[in-house]
Amino acid sequence: MSAPGIADLPLNWRPEARQALRDITTYIADRNADAASRLGAAILHTTNRIAEHPYLYRPGRVAGTREAVIHPNYLLVYRVTETIEILAVLHARQQYP
Repeated sequence: MSAPGIADLPLNWRPEARQALRDITTYIADRNADAASRLGAAILHTTNRIAEHPYLYRPGRVAGTREAVIHPNYLLVYRVTETIEILAVLHARQQYP
C-alpha cells in the first residue's frame, strides 16, 4: 500500500508488451491453464508493486530501464517517467536487448 498522500504512478503498456504478454500466456495455457493463470496473477501483482514502488526492481540492461523478475523464466522491462511504461515481457532466454 502506498504512503498517504502519494499517488501511484499510472501504468502504460506499450502495444508490443501487451502482445508479448498475450502470446506468452496463450502458449502456456495451451499446455497448462493453471500455470498460465499463476503467471498472469504474478504479472498483475508485480505491475501493482511497480506502480507503488517504481524503483523497487533492478536497473535494466538498457540505460533508463528497470527489470522485474516475474518468475525465473520471465522478465518485465519498464521505464519510469511521469508514468510507468511497460516496454516488454520477455522469456529469460530471449536475447535482450
